[in-house]
Amino acid sequence: MPQNAGRPRLLVLNQYYRPGVEATANLLTELCEELARDYDVTVVTGSPRARASGRALENGVDVIRVRSTAYDRRRLSRRALNYATYFALTLLESLRQPRPDVVLCMTDPPFIGDAAAVVARRFRAPLVVISQDVFPEIAVELERLDNPLVVAALGALVRYYLERADRVVAIGETMQRRLEAKGVPPERIRVISNWGDAQAIEPLSRDNPWAREHGLVESFVVMHFGNVGHAQNLDALIRASTFMRDLDDLVVTIIGTGARHEELVALAERLEADKVRFFPYQPYETRAQPLATADVHVVGLGRGLAGYIVPSRMWGILAAARPVIVAADEESETARLVRRVGCGVVVPPGRPELLAREIRAAHVGAYDLEEMGRRGREFLVAEADRRVAVERYRAVLREVQAARA
Repeated sequence: MPQNAGRPRLLVLNQYYRPGVEATANLLTELCEELARDYDVTVVTGSPRARASGRALENGVDVIRVRSTAYDRRRLSRRALNYATYFALTLLESLRQPRPDVVLCMTDPPFIGDAAAVVARRFRAPLVVISQDVFPEIAVELERLDNPLVVAALGALVRYYLERADRVVAIGETMQRRLEAKGVPPERIRVISNWGDAQAIEPLSRDNPWAREHGLVESFVVMHFGNVGHAQNLDALIRASTFMRDLDDLVVTIIGTGARHEELVALAERLEADKVRFFPYQPYETRAQPLATADVHVVGLGRGLAGYIVPSRMWGILAAARPVIVAADEESETARLVRRVGCGVVVPPGRPELLAREIRAAHVGAYDLEEMGRRGREFLVAEADRRVAVERYRAVLREVQAARA
């Protein structure tokens, strides 16, 4: 693709990019399209089933899709194969590109930073790593990895690029402490949270076309909106619904796809949790309507996961001016934010009876849900809107470029 003379080059590596539905796909796409105002941005990404491999200019971003495997991610072995093929092909493709001024990567897959470190060293360019999770600790906590040799090997791969990164972006303060514990010097860490988009997601009425289409206008709607995977602790939400069978207007909606979807559908059927309704992934561009349909959202995070992962779905909820019940450890970023902002309530993870108690309290009017939603959106606009996050990323990129000048 032609380059604009005089503009710095930014080379970006991450397996997921739109039209992928993963959180990192949407976040990275938004970030790259904004940075393309100032940089010649090239992204080397995977090739989802919906898009052929190849190269194309997309909204000002030069997107290279390598022909990596795209197997169903629910099986760890197949996900590992996706990661391995993407890693190898991305390393080769990246080394063929013109010299970048900065190399940037997200941690999807967790060891793509090693490829980024090799490329950065080859071109003598600074490396910026955006840590979306802390690996392999997150996999161990989720009991997805238990082989000590594999854990040690993956830990060594992650330490390799963390030690060589000029800057590591943590998406929360608890994550910053986790990274420091892994040996990243504090002076090389910058905290920039993921973001919502206050322009794309404006507060809407609960009585909207999506709510009417699904017969939810007259219901009291409790919602999970996002990945249906291992970290979200959705078992507790389904079990909580069984404590509220007497609430005739209650509907618990679980919207999204993920590795545990079929398992959770089976759990709801086994418990006869007839308050629970499952919906497929909703288009990113029209997410404002389903988000607005909820009276209250639930953001769950499994016990022990604080700082290893930060639920990005929180930001869309705040942009929609909806209150949130966080079911997570007190030290998690989401719990601390809700306490500080006053945009919801916090319960411990894995306690469905306590989650049910707070949903019931919201149902009977014990909380000012509208005021909670207002506080959340006010915070998002000031501190976690896309424009705020992008400016912080621009500052980090200028910083590493100046240090290498």
